[in-house]
Amino acid sequence: MRYYNPVLKGFYPDPSVCCANGSYYMVCSSFQYFPGVPLFESRDLVNWSQIGHVLTRPSQVSLEQVPASGGIFAPTIRYLAGRFYMVTTNATTGENFYVYTDDIRGEWSDPVTVNQDGIDPSLFFEAGRAYFMSNGTDDAGVSGVVQCEIDLATGKKLSPSVCIWQGSGGRFLESPHLYRIGDWYYLTAAEGGTEYGHMITYARSASLWGPFTGYPRNPVLTNRDKAPCIIQGIGHGDLVQDPHGAWHILSLGFRQQELWMAFHHLGREVFLTPVTFGADGWFTAGSDGTTAECYDMDGDFTQKPLPARSFAHRDWYREWCFLRHPRQECYTLSQGSALLHGTAVTLDEPGSPTFLGLRQQEFRGTFRCRVELDQGEAGLTCYMSEQEHYEVALCRSGAECTALCRLNIGGVHQVVKEIPLSGSSALLVIRMEPTQYHFYAVTEAGEQYLGTGQSKYLSSEISSPFTGVMLGLYAVGENTARFTELSCVYKED
Repeated sequence: MRYYNPVLKGFYPDPSVCCANGSYYMVCSSFQYFPGVPLFESRDLVNWSQIGHVLTRPSQVSLEQVPASGGIFAPTIRYLAGRFYMVTTNATTGENFYVYTDDIRGEWSDPVTVNQDGIDPSLFFEAGRAYFMSNGTDDAGVSGVVQCEIDLATGKKLSPSVCIWQGSGGRFLESPHLYRIGDWYYLTAAEGGTEYGHMITYARSASLWGPFTGYPRNPVLTNRDKAPCIIQGIGHGDLVQDPHGAWHILSLGFRQQELWMAFHHLGREVFLTPVTFGADGWFTAGSDGTTAECYDMDGDFTQKPLPARSFAHRDWYREWCFLRHPRQECYTLSQGSALLHGTAVTLDEPGSPTFLGLRQQEFRGTFRCRVELDQGEAGLTCYMSEQEHYEVALCRSGAECTALCRLNIGGVHQVVKEIPLSGSSALLVIRMEPTQYHFYAVTEAGEQYLGTGQSKYLSSEISSPFTGVMLGLYAVGENTARFTELSCVYKED
């Protein structure tokens, strides 16, 4: 059967995968958003359904005043003897920790800290022992992929941290994962930075402590020299075997807005690339070492299109998230509506404004919602960071209510257009194209155009964060805003 990349669209970077009980489970980075670490399930590696989040309690993760692109980096998920483990870094506090659960759909434990530096941690299990690795500095001051044995119950180090590989020479050695396949230990990593020079490299050894010998043709997978090509930034991969025994790399990558426009605003997405092991034990990946738009793989599956989102389902908010730790009393979420209570915290600051966001997953589509407001401001936002976001909103002071479009680029606000309303509600609309967002308000007078914002100003190439655009509902001021008739529908090319 044929599948098309990405297999998970939108801002879901740094994928990691494990297999348990005939299903696959995947986690991704969440940065400053809460709940942290979205969790997915699949039977075929192509169709992924979100079943929850891993970090669901404020006690599990500190996110107070974390700026855009801070917080939770690069989780790894592993499975051992009926228990799932997720290990990650809070890049803002510098803590490497893991949590665990025996019920993949239930609550996860409180954090267990490991006293080793670096980011992008991973776990490896063998013969009843647990090993922890990260990109950092070992106990002798040597930097690279650093590994130690730990007590899995306490996180305590049972051996010194030792550098086992220093990569192939690319900058920003990251994302180490260790595997035992056949007679060899394989150590994969990312190099080049999570940008256009991103790549996956690997080495192998007869011992898990090394010495590791790099693949002679590193990088094994990269799109850095593949042009013209929409798919770029391939890297940060995790090896996985499909139900038919074939191997693949699940990695991040991103899609440019257009072929000759080197901007991406949807964030880093999840790509699936085939892997082939040779008779000599080395493996190759993709189409001559690159990731393509589509591949054929064994299996009886149909790749599902993106679903339309609305308030119709009882648990419609499963995929939505907040900025940092929310004030729960500001949200009343029910089937059919969302009631948001605003505060003085705005989208321009690294606090927790009244905000409910959903990742933008495709370039073309329509996001709309009816907003009813008693005072202050409320509306829809295309949110990248505190410094870059666009709004279509209602503003009300006393009996006067207006609809407006406002662009925030680099911290500079511009109200493009503002129109008076006869009442206190309107249907607000965002129409998405690869290079632009168009904003409208639908009133008794019909649909009225309010402005346009270029999507490149919400891209990682211009905006400093390396997250992705969130489509959000928000309220600001001591007010109550009612959101109904939500619809988010994409047009896939």
